[in-house]
Formats: sequence, structure tokens, C-alpha cells
Amino acid sequence: MYELWFQAIATFLALLPIANPIGAIPVFHALTEVDTRSYRRHQARHTVINVILVLATFLVAGRLILGFFHLSLGVLRIAGGLLIARVAWEKATTSSHPRHRKPLIDHEDISFTPMAVPLISGPGAIGVVMGMASKATGWLDYFGCLLGIGLLGVSLYLCLTLGDSLLDHLGKSTVDAFNRILGFLVLAIAVQFVTDGTVMLLQEAMHKLL
Repeated sequence: MYELWFQAIATFLALLPIANPIGAIPVFHALTEVDTRSYRRHQARHTVINVILVLATFLVAGRLILGFFHLSLGVLRIAGGLLIARVAWEKATTSSHPRHRKPLIDHEDISFTPMAVPLISGPGAIGVVMGMASKATGWLDYFGCLLGIGLLGVSLYLCLTLGDSLLDHLGKSTVDAFNRILGFLVLAIAVQFVTDGTVMLLQEAMHKLL
């Protein structure tokens, strides 16, 4: 039992700074600002489910999946960065004036893309669970990793639901200004994703040459 919880906590702590549930709060709020409160909670639940499913899948069969499609983590990081950039550009350039805002309705599903993939369970988190899988020596280690992924899901749900309610209490002008700044910051994250992915590809190319 001690080894199980040790593995679970180790997995959770390894994923926490990469998945960054707290950092997902403003992004989630910005993407669901025109949705109803019930739909936001629906999106939060489905985001958590998608994150757990993605990480669990790559924990069990990550190398097989990447090998089948001949993909590398560098390629995934670049693709994720481009995907985030599209969303960020819309947030940074869309007018925040009330007449341009959409009414409070249920909007598009953002629980899988871009929230779960690539923002939370992106190439970095996938790399962590694949690294954990490579060190696993038995079913107990795998179960501990799955438990750690579940702990990440719980913390993510608490951050998205409680943090979203906190942002709701801010003034409208404050939230609008915040969303503008957020769009720029998320765009910067996207550029970082693409840059890191490019560096990874160059390192892989240099390694093959050597």
C-alpha cells in the first residue's frame, strides 16, 4: 500500500507543474465567458475526464501510439502550439465592447481542444507519464500512476470550478481587460510550445547525425 501511494504522489507531483491546473483557470474562464454557469461546470467535468483519459492512454500505450503514427513529442508540441495560437489570436483581437459580445448561451465544446489537449495534457504531461511508464516494474506501479493522474483530475476540477466562480465576482471591465491580456499571454505560450518543439526536433536531428 505504501508503494502504491508513493507512486501516486510521485506521479501527481511530477505532473502538477507541467499540467498547471491553476494556470488553466484564466484560460478556461476566457474560453467560456459567454456560456451559462451550468455549461461551464459541464465543460469543467468533461475537461477533467478528457485529461485523465489522454494521460492514462499514453501511460499504457504511449510509445506504441507515437510509433504507429511515426510522431515525436517535438512534433506534438509544435502542433499543440499552433492550435493554441489560433484560439489566443481570437481572444486577443476580438472586441470586448458589449455590442460585439455574444449573449450568455451554451457555446462550443472546448473540453478536449484546446483545454485537455494541448493545454493541460499536452506533450509535456504526455512525456511525464511515458517516463513513469518506462520505470514501472509491475501492475502496482501502473495503478499508482493512474491514481496520481486521478489526483491531478480532482485538483483540476477544483481549480476550474472554484477559480471560475472567483473570476465571476470581478467587475465586467476588469474581466474584459483581463481577457485581452490573457489572449496575449496564451499566444506567448503557443509561441513557446512551437519554439520548444522546434528545439526538440533539431536535437533529434543532431543526435541522428552524430
